[in-house]
Amino acid sequence: MLYEREALDTPEWWQGLDEMIERQHEQYPESVQTALIPLLHYVQNAFGYVPEKAINHIAQALGVPTAYVCGVASFYSYFSLEPKGAFTISVCLGTACFVRGAQAILDEFCRQLDVEAGGTTSDRIFTVSDSSRCLGACGQAPVVMIDDDVHAKVVAQDVADIVAEYEARARREMQAREERARADARSHVQ
Repeated sequence: MLYEREALDTPEWWQGLDEMIERQHEQYPESVQTALIPLLHYVQNAFGYVPEKAINHIAQALGVPTAYVCGVASFYSYFSLEPKGAFTISVCLGTACFVRGAQAILDEFCRQLDVEAGGTTSDRIFTVSDSSRCLGACGQAPVVMIDDDVHAKVVAQDVADIVAEYEARARREMQAREERARADARSHVQ
């Protein structure tokens, strides 16, 4: 089973999106652009990317071409049109980290995960960022961030342990999600 973010593609979620669209219409009746960015954030935060069906839905609701919504979503680097991994790995390639071996660390993550920089593993557990410049922790160089977790003074030999730690976390989360689903199914049967 592929790792999935917690967002569920349910009628309730889509109803929540419709309610947010309505609020944006009320707040910004004359400005599609102002309404669009918060809607894209809402979708990105839920799914981890902006799926095509959400782009189509938002475009229809705002009365703008799908290409317009897609253009805005693809212009800003925060938004992704492709599914991302549960964990995003960012290896700082700023000067302090680079001179202390950051490129070798990035290369090792890519080798261990069998992806190129910017790619996502087939199980969707990891995305390796391809554009991490100074992360602001030069005194701890080289630095790796995985989501909001900072790993300081990393060396290439640490990569396997870091990967194993996050794979174990993903497995625990998947098991807990499956257990909740089984419990929900049992409660509906009773």
